[in-house]
Parts: sequence; structure tokens; C-alpha cells
Amino acid sequence: MDETNAPTVRITYCTQCRWMLRASWIAQELLTTFGTALGGVTLVPGTGGVFVVEVGGEVVWDRAVQRGFPEIPMLKQRVRDVAAPGMSLGHTDRAAAKASPSEPAPGSAPDGEPSV
Repeated sequence: MDETNAPTVRITYCTQCRWMLRASWIAQELLTTFGTALGGVTLVPGTGGVFVVEVGGEVVWDRAVQRGFPEIPMLKQRVRDVAAPGMSLGHTDRAAAKASPSEPAPGSAPDGEPSV
């Protein structure tokens, strides 16, 4: 993707909560995974417990709404869906497919019967 048209990621984090390290780690993970598919990652200091990740102006994670911080694989999928929909995330996509509802519930045998 041409860098001039690539969406940018904006991570707004709470300075009072000292979440800059978490924000910078997430930025590094996204830049490593997406490279030039992203136009860049901007860290924006905020207050009041804010932790929001936006891609091209679209909120993909809001700590207040989702009630916590994102797991990196889930966040990468959400960023990919906006920034590079055709991109494969390899093992992250395969792990998500394995966790699909068609899998037996924990404590069940592969045939669906409860295990003893």
C-alpha cells in the first residue's frame, strides 16, 4: 500500500495512569506487524483513564467501552480489518479459527459428550 494513502493509528493513553509504556508497546507491535500498510502510529497523552485506539479515525478499541485493555492478537485483527482487510495475520488468524463456536466446550470429549 502507498504510504501516502495508508491509514494512521492514534493511541490516546492516560498519563495519570502511567500507560505510556503500554501504548508504546502496542505501537511497536502494530508497526512490526503492518509495516508500510500503516501511515504511522501517533501516541496522544490524555487523562482520566483514557485508552483509545483509532485507525483512520475509526475507534477499534476503547477501554471504557470494552472494560479493559486489548489482547494484542485481537487488536491486530481489528486494525487489520480497517487498515489492510486482505492481509493475513498467519498464526493469529489460525488461532481465532480454532476458537470458533464449532469447537467442543471445555470439559467435553471431541464427540460432544461430557468427559469423565
